[in-house]
Amino acid sequence: MYSATAGIILPTTIIGSLPRPLWYTENLGRRSFREAMVDRNYREQYLDAVSAYLRDQEVAGLDIVTDGDCRFDADVGGHNWLSYAPLHMDGFDGIYAYRKEGGRAGVVHPRGHILHDILEARVMPDLVGPVGRGSLQYTALWKAAQRLTVKPVKFGSITAELIAMAVRDLYYKDLRQAILAIADTLNAELTEVANAGCKIIQLEEPQIHLLAAKGLMDGLLNPNFMVEVFNRTVRGLRAKTEIWCHTCWGNPGAQRLFNTQPSYAPAIEALNQVDADVITFEACSSGGMDLEVIGRGIKDKKVCIGVVDHHTLQVETPQQVAELVRKALKYIPAERLVLASDCGMGREGMSRRHAFHKMVSIVLGTNIVRRELGIGEAPCLAADERYSLVEN
Repeated sequence: MYSATAGIILPTTIIGSLPRPLWYTENLGRRSFREAMVDRNYREQYLDAVSAYLRDQEVAGLDIVTDGDCRFDADVGGHNWLSYAPLHMDGFDGIYAYRKEGGRAGVVHPRGHILHDILEARVMPDLVGPVGRGSLQYTALWKAAQRLTVKPVKFGSITAELIAMAVRDLYYKDLRQAILAIADTLNAELTEVANAGCKIIQLEEPQIHLLAAKGLMDGLLNPNFMVEVFNRTVRGLRAKTEIWCHTCWGNPGAQRLFNTQPSYAPAIEALNQVDADVITFEACSSGGMDLEVIGRGIKDKKVCIGVVDHHTLQVETPQQVAELVRKALKYIPAERLVLASDCGMGREGMSRRHAFHKMVSIVLGTNIVRRELGIGEAPCLAADERYSLVEN
């Protein structure tokens, strides 16, 4: 159900996270969000940070905004994106540090590589009992942001398989059973968010495209099962809200996970089967190399492409953004195209100023193409020359 992008040609947004303000020093840790909001220091910093995130996006002129993933702690490589859910769900407890010989983490980087720091920071709870919603409190998190803006706030959640693959399972002792239990729990939590009025829910990083790239496919971890897990997680939700499926090639510490740019081509058929309204693709970092295969393969959903790169500090010019949008329009109709960042810009790698100007370029570049198509432009207060501090 297109509840947020309906009626907007070439809508703009970001994927999710934004860099923390330097003064936002409080961390949520293992407290529940509602519990932490009783702490006046945390409450003030959290709400001020969300307000700053929303205002930056509004000044840039984005159509759809996010809360900047404000709930995640300041940690190494943005690890809390992975650990927030198990730290707040029932069934998880204790502390377990990642070891090279354990789990399904994929490539193990040696000491001296920046991604080795990410591995050293990979401390997760164990799965020790039946999975439950616990204190995820997604609805409260979404409400805290949505009541600060009239623009639709997109709310994102990690996927079930990533949680299950990142922890030691001492309870189910069966990866499939653990994944499905987490999927059912997330579905219940996200149904409450949708019922509260959230117009967009985004499931982040289903492993459909990444399994082949990491060489981890087997009888369980394969595209068909990953599609089943995604669809089970969002069952019933498309009747209530707009569902987005976010895919990219990784973003810990704003680092690339692959030595060469992977292609989405092997995953397009499976991605076309996910129960989503919009699928996002990392496109700027690859120069749009997969746009043709995406456009030819994804026919009944909207396509969101990244037009600014979350890995680099170089701010793309509006002209560069416009050129990538034009390239996409050769294969994807304007009424089904959405523009965003490749991934989140807040996982320990970028300043707020860089992220802000990348958002401005998304809007200004899209406005160039909107003018060419004869459709309305989005106001961009950040680019209004009347308010320049430089004297004429």
